[in-house]
Amino acid sequence: MLEILLQASFWFLLALISTIIATKLRLATALTEIAVGAIASLAITGTGISIGENDLWIKFIASVGAIMLTFLAGAELEPDVLKSRWKETMGIGLIAFIAPFLGCTAVAHYILGWSAKASWLTGVALSTTSVAVVYAVMLELGLNKTEFGKVILAACFVNDLGTVIALGLIFSPFTTNSLIFMVVMIVVAILVPFITPKIFKKFGNKPSEFETKYLLFILFGIGALALWSGSEAVLPAYIIGMVLAGTVGKDSQLIRRLRTLTIGFLTPIYFLRAGYFVSIPSIIAAPIALLVLLSGKMITKIAGVYPVTKLFEFRHKEGMYTTLLMSTGLTFGSISALFGLTHGIIDQNQYSLLIAAVIGSAVIPTIIANAFYLPKYLLPKTKKEG
Repeated sequence: MLEILLQASFWFLLALISTIIATKLRLATALTEIAVGAIASLAITGTGISIGENDLWIKFIASVGAIMLTFLAGAELEPDVLKSRWKETMGIGLIAFIAPFLGCTAVAHYILGWSAKASWLTGVALSTTSVAVVYAVMLELGLNKTEFGKVILAACFVNDLGTVIALGLIFSPFTTNSLIFMVVMIVVAILVPFITPKIFKKFGNKPSEFETKYLLFILFGIGALALWSGSEAVLPAYIIGMVLAGTVGKDSQLIRRLRTLTIGFLTPIYFLRAGYFVSIPSIIAAPIALLVLLSGKMITKIAGVYPVTKLFEFRHKEGMYTTLLMSTGLTFGSISALFGLTHGIIDQNQYSLLIAAVIGSAVIPTIIANAFYLPKYLLPKTKKEG
């Protein structure tokens, strides 16, 4: 127990450092956690010091962090926006997934010479849009309260849903277990939205935190079934989050408590561990490959998304701002890359390049968007409303 506590204190020292850096530089904390994890790995490698990055308890906390973060992303979906602006949401979200998915797969295979499976994994990892980054930007500017901002956020969910489905369909073999999982998943997705409000009303709103235990039970149970079927536990978590958006997503106090648990305890381990597996020497040794991957993502996103925004009569600045924010990536990109590494689809060098490209896509498009294409005429008059 002494060794575990010492290791845990070290992980959260890194988490604290990451948070301080993120606050000073006004970056997403997940971004700095990945970077600090990579630097810590570089500093520790060869010293004989172990921080238990492959210990079972670290793997469990990291896995639960990914599950909860994915669930929250789905739970904060606004169903009303999907209904009223479904054409823009679906159009932008789908092309934002399809264009980089196919384009980056081709880039990895034909330009970098990666294997077919590694190339498909690359297409999946670079097809994502970072809900965390986009949501943080929207919140800061107050655009999350506007129709424009809500369409972008909803399109992010459509984009990432495409990524989640592609990851499951391509890399999970379809067996009898898969069929059983799909049937159970459909039944759960239909029943949970009706059962949950009634159960919460009867047992919720008490210090015993019934709601959190109930959600963890469902997520762990369906996650275990997904693993048994050969799939990934984060995939059903996103679906469960979406179907519970009308119940969990509208309970601001519950969302706040779940965020505290997830972002305060679980996800730092997940992102730091993801960064820990990044080999900085591998990135330095192959800067051209990194540039090819990052350029591939941004070019295919711009080529796909911008024409669609014009189709829906977005002004130039609105179209470019939407396109650049849809070019960001972080959470699902790193989840997909780590999935590829842990399942032997890509090696550590390829993983390091992918993570570096994902981190770059979280920063560069956001900076360009806010510096040159922010549609200021859409900003609410009072930022405090955001």
